Amino acid sequence: MAGVLMILFINVISSFLMLGFDFTADKRYTISDASLQFVEQLNEPMELTVYLDGDIPVGFKRLAATAEYVSNRYHRISKGNFSIKFEIPGQGLGDSSKAILYDSLQQIGIHPANVTSQQQSQSQRKETLVFPGAVLSSANGQVGIDFLEGQNNMAGQDALVNAEAQMEYKITRAIKILQRTEPPVVGYLLGNGEVLDLRVYDLIENVLKKEYGFGLINIDSLPFIPQQFDILMVNRPSIPFGEQQKLKLDQYIMNGGKVIWALDNVYASLDSLQKSNGSFLAFDMGLQLDDLLFKYGVRINRDLVQDLESDQVPSIVGNMGNQPQIQLLPWPYAPLVGDPAYHPISRNLDKVLTAFPQSIDTVSSNGVTKSILLSGSAYGRKLSTPALVEWKPVKTERDLKNFNEKNIPIAVLLEGTFVSAYKNRMAPKEQIEVEAKAGVKFKESSLEPNQMIVVADGDIFTNPISESDGPLDMGSNRYTRITYGNKEFLKNILFYLSDGEELLFARAKNFQLRLLDKEKLGSEQSFWRLFNLLAPLLLPVLCLTMVRFNRQRKYSGSIVRQA
Repeated sequence: MAGVLMILFINVISSFLMLGFDFTADKRYTISDASLQFVEQLNEPMELTVYLDGDIPVGFKRLAATAEYVSNRYHRISKGNFSIKFEIPGQGLGDSSKAILYDSLQQIGIHPANVTSQQQSQSQRKETLVFPGAVLSSANGQVGIDFLEGQNNMAGQDALVNAEAQMEYKITRAIKILQRTEPPVVGYLLGNGEVLDLRVYDLIENVLKKEYGFGLINIDSLPFIPQQFDILMVNRPSIPFGEQQKLKLDQYIMNGGKVIWALDNVYASLDSLQKSNGSFLAFDMGLQLDDLLFKYGVRINRDLVQDLESDQVPSIVGNMGNQPQIQLLPWPYAPLVGDPAYHPISRNLDKVLTAFPQSIDTVSSNGVTKSILLSGSAYGRKLSTPALVEWKPVKTERDLKNFNEKNIPIAVLLEGTFVSAYKNRMAPKEQIEVEAKAGVKFKESSLEPNQMIVVADGDIFTNPISESDGPLDMGSNRYTRITYGNKEFLKNILFYLSDGEELLFARAKNFQLRLLDKEKLGSEQSFWRLFNLLAPLLLPVLCLTMVRFNRQRKYSGSIVRQA
């Protein structure tokens, strides 16, 4: 009776307390402290609708199970304010209603995947339309979560495992976005030839306006850059900056403003090459930003980075009669770059597409730490400019030997206390005039630790344009329609700079895929089936036999002594 009461007591206690130990090597069932503390403060109901239910491939069932595990933990921690439900998209709807639902899911960022799976009969394959995502809803609205965003070009199983590792971050990020009463405001700088056409349609309409406040800032129309803008984007300027403009940028940073620099120090573009006779001269843009960036801790070099791990473009490989033969070949001026140091912003992310990037050097700057976010592969090289850019792929072994520079930096995160580039550069009278004109006091350094990100590629956040389909996704190849991780990279940057730094560290999780050997499993299938059938039957018999044998040995001796 006491044992029964003890079991009942343990069951009652365990229903209120979620106790467990995670013995997995990759901490698969551990939620980060930052996420737990954040969700614990959730004070409004939220519901996560996951569209992974029904007859779906095993890998997606595992993804659904991970979403359910994280959500159940959040349900307990939030005292019931967080809940989850599963749905089959379009179940019970007519064709027209189903089409409307599918379109609405894509509008909020959940894209379908047509998955082909192998059946037990090796000759049969099954195609399934899967929506690998969820919608988080609350009284403030709803946010779409695409579980596979940023994983499009990884192998199928690797993409699903990475998606599992990032499940905690993606759900927590969606909660954070819905909880914002006033979203951070991102300003887009104008006045120096920055891009403002269909090439930034995806950036402005599908990223900035969806999750942030957004505004255009003409740097020449204001005496200073308002601090109401939490983040400032300087995206692909093409006209040199004057001293007054640079002073405004400098003081915006000293007053706590965060900046994303996406710069081209060298003029080079694929359009220029296509309009030329097969070559053009890449030259210095002369943006006059070197002194600012050097003071903050980086230098963008006047070179062009080439890499053997690159995107493909159509190239003429020969002629058949009078017709040129065109083939997609790797284009070394379009490196696919990644994270060499596993920073949470860019870890577990697809390769990021660049176009004619330059290299970055970090320089000494007291109180500022530098983290490389993106760099090339182990097979890169730098071309000093001015350089002749030619339309030809890497062909010969001699060409390959020149690609011997490893991990050339392309993007850097700077964090710390920045010193003004104009400290001790202005006479007292000039400083008084500047303060009177701007209406704010000149600051020689940032009062609190600040952050900025410098990317040595002005095209990294632009999108290609198709004549038939209009603007495509950021970071996509308009010929192959492959989409890389540029958009997810930008979203992570914005979230990191806008008070999501601690939560973003949940992206650092890395799950290992441990698969069975399919060939060995097939050849030994009969043995293991028989083993699984007989082992449960034979094990109790073996245990009983051992107990009986032990009892016989124990008591046979005592019987002999009594006799």
